[in-house]
Amino acid sequence: MAASATQEGAVERIVIENAAIATVDATDTEYASGHVVVAGNKIESIGAGKAPEGLANVVRRVDATGHLITPGLVNTHHHFYQWITRGLATDHNLFNWLTALYPTWARIDEQMTYAAAQGSLAMMARGGVTTAMDHHYVFPQGSGDLSGSIIRAASEMGVRFTLARGSMDRSEKDGGLPPDFAVETLQGALAATEETVKKHHDASFDAMTQVAVAPCSPFSVSTELMKQGAELARRLGVRLHTHGSETVEEEKFCHELFGMGPTDYFESTGWLGEDVWMAHCVHMNDSDIAHFARTGTGVAHCPSSNARLAAGIARVPDMLKAGVPVGLGVDGTASNESGELHTELRNALLINRLGAHREAALNARQALRLGTYGGAQVLGRATQIGSLEAGKLADLVLWKIDGIGHASIADPVTAIVFGAAAPVTLSLVNGRPVVENGRLLHADEDAIARSTRDEAQRLARIAAGS
Repeated sequence: MAASATQEGAVERIVIENAAIATVDATDTEYASGHVVVAGNKIESIGAGKAPEGLANVVRRVDATGHLITPGLVNTHHHFYQWITRGLATDHNLFNWLTALYPTWARIDEQMTYAAAQGSLAMMARGGVTTAMDHHYVFPQGSGDLSGSIIRAASEMGVRFTLARGSMDRSEKDGGLPPDFAVETLQGALAATEETVKKHHDASFDAMTQVAVAPCSPFSVSTELMKQGAELARRLGVRLHTHGSETVEEEKFCHELFGMGPTDYFESTGWLGEDVWMAHCVHMNDSDIAHFARTGTGVAHCPSSNARLAAGIARVPDMLKAGVPVGLGVDGTASNESGELHTELRNALLINRLGAHREAALNARQALRLGTYGGAQVLGRATQIGSLEAGKLADLVLWKIDGIGHASIADPVTAIVFGAAAPVTLSLVNGRPVVENGRLLHADEDAIARSTRDEAQRLARIAAGS
């Protein structure tokens, strides 16, 4: 690594050379040994061999021999607050798991939410995530500025971030799952969501924080909140997110309550379209998939969580074949205790191969695309991130593949998808280093571990005394 003096006001450059590169562009361009030049917060050039000679204002040179460079991973579904309720209800299906945990979740406050967000973000960033997303939908009365605390944690960590401002207004008394004290009113949820969008959403090309409108799910949200939430999002020009078709119980619930399946219900409430993405989408028939493909509705595939809760296997190969945008999600860490997105690359590939004659259902490069460009698509940011191309934002990861876990695998992409989780030597977000040699640069991991433990214990005591 070397540095040179910069001309005052001139753009600073980082030059990375001698790396294998998987660009995940439209033609899956790859280089056995190539370079990336970052100028400011954008990728200036990428290609085979050494970087161009004579570049001005180079502040850092990285010899990336033994590494694979990919776009940064993009997480499309998560619930950060669940970091402090990991390891509970470990043998439950979704509805029983929710019923068991909602009374505890309804006691969270701003301090807990901030600590949990730090823990969730730290684990993802260390594992190559450069764009994170949080679907937060639990807002107990008097709990403080929960949305603000989550956004603050993401900003401090240095990652790009989408907050899906969730909501619930269908409690137990209305036939829903959340306890009555854990929900908002219809108008209260809409007003708070609009306030969050206006205060925090940035629509610019290089935005570090964006906000989506995200009522929780059909079984915790009224039809009016779904309809008015969609209208609100489109009036404000932001995206829409919710859970959909996760379990057979949900499908039964929708038929009993609405007289139709989840996809038809979503269509009836204005929740299909290019500005919408749904989490899970496990129980989708051919007609459902065709609806999503025709409308451009995206999917956040969460393979580990779906397996943990025995929800089933989403038909990801069929979705991709039909043209449905699909990204990967960690999901909440109360149903995916590891909280790492790079493990989802491997799990997506393996789980979607389960069954006879499915050995080619997904391959390594498709899995990498799900975790990068596919995620950018469903977050509405595919022109900015998700692939390594000149003019795109400099969100990229250097994976170390010359160590014991990967050195004997000849193909670099196969190494990071089929192999063990590869160490992250360098992660850039918006051209700024966030991780070096496996350690966070802008957060104290040990302090975060202590605070998340303390807040988990405090929440458990509060819940036990209720």
